[in-house]
Amino acid sequence: MRILIADDHELIRKGLCFILESHKNTEICGEASNGQDAVEKATELNPDLIILDVTMPGLDGFAAARRIRTFLPEVPILMLSMHQGSHVVKEARQAGAQGFVSKGDAGHILVKAVEAIFEGQTFFPT
Repeated sequence: MRILIADDHELIRKGLCFILESHKNTEICGEASNGQDAVEKATELNPDLIILDVTMPGLDGFAAARRIRTFLPEVPILMLSMHQGSHVVKEARQAGAQGFVSKGDAGHILVKAVEAIFEGQTFFPT
């Protein structure tokens, strides 16, 4: 599984990489520091999964997801945010994401979310 991670905070990106690379059959194929960078890297790398932070400078995660959907409609997107609430989850769904994980929960459910998405399921909080 080749994963592209986009978050404007390097420490968060590195933490996500660490969590995911400890999982079998997972490779971080690229990192992006903002939404525009995520769109460009998605075009270049054609990953199997894209993890997008909701709040990034310039182009936010929702806008990046919508752009990526235009040229990679089948690649699943997992949204990540420090913000919680039904309105954020709803917007993630509307942007075309297959899942949503809050940053506060990422340490213990990120791998579960990635596995669910790769099995063709969605992963949204209930």
